[in-house]
Amino acid sequence: MTMRQEVESFLNHLSTEKGFSSNTIEAYRNDLGQLASFIEDQAAVKGYKSQWASVDRNILISYILDLKERGYASATVARKVAAMKSFFDFLVSEGVSRADPTENLSSPKVGKSLPKALSTREVEALLDEPAKSSSVEAVRDRAMMELMYAGGMRVSELVSTNVGHVDLDSGFVRCFGKGSKERLIPIHRRATEAVAHYVRQARPQLLRNSDEEALFLNRRGERLTRQGFWLILKAYVKSAGIKADVTPHTLRHSFATHMLRGGADLRAVQELLGHANISSTQVYTHLSSEHVHQAYERAHPRANE
Repeated sequence: MTMRQEVESFLNHLSTEKGFSSNTIEAYRNDLGQLASFIEDQAAVKGYKSQWASVDRNILISYILDLKERGYASATVARKVAAMKSFFDFLVSEGVSRADPTENLSSPKVGKSLPKALSTREVEALLDEPAKSSSVEAVRDRAMMELMYAGGMRVSELVSTNVGHVDLDSGFVRCFGKGSKERLIPIHRRATEAVAHYVRQARPQLLRNSDEEALFLNRRGERLTRQGFWLILKAYVKSAGIKADVTPHTLRHSFATHMLRGGADLRAVQELLGHANISSTQVYTHLSSEHVHQAYERAHPRANE
């Protein structure tokens, strides 16, 4: 059976044997369908066959981190983890999987929790790592990571950025966040230089279709995916010798933490992050107000280099 067929077999079991309601069944279908899509995407990137029997604990941890990076509430993530636990228990009982990859997999604590920020020294090491290679991919990777940390962008915002969204002369990037809400983010000189170098030297070598608008391209000349960026980031974290568990959201969190430590006010950081509500930003700290661009130039660790 396909992955989706095995999900439907499980849902039928919940309906006929457990007597679950149609609403609960539909919630399980959505949660497990999302998990299946993630595994299929990972399988395509890494070149293995997408099937439930090949899923291990590391894949599930990557999925949970992906959910957190995409802004899912802890309660929602906990529900999805509970769904996968029930599903894999069923797969083991049916002989589809030999071992349960969710065993000893803990659900996230419900409540506001944030990943630990990297130190400025760790960020420096991470951003400098691509410079050890002169390949077009390394030039691209440095530009991506510099831009992400420069503006505190979400990974979905980074990969959806088009060439026309970046104004390298004035040092701004036009960013489209949740609900397609647009904001202008100032970016410091080192980030603009890294992006400019990529646009001039590396992107033309990756480009396959002259109509492609995406700023960051993969080896096939197509828009780089979120999963693709995550794999790239993890490789640099490892080669830089950083022991912390780093996700794309860690760079965004580090940006906010470092800005506030440097003296930026809460409202400025709220605007830079694209938070609709100040309470989303208050999980970092509480400070008073000032103009966004002035706060950025004064506070960003790399703005005056």
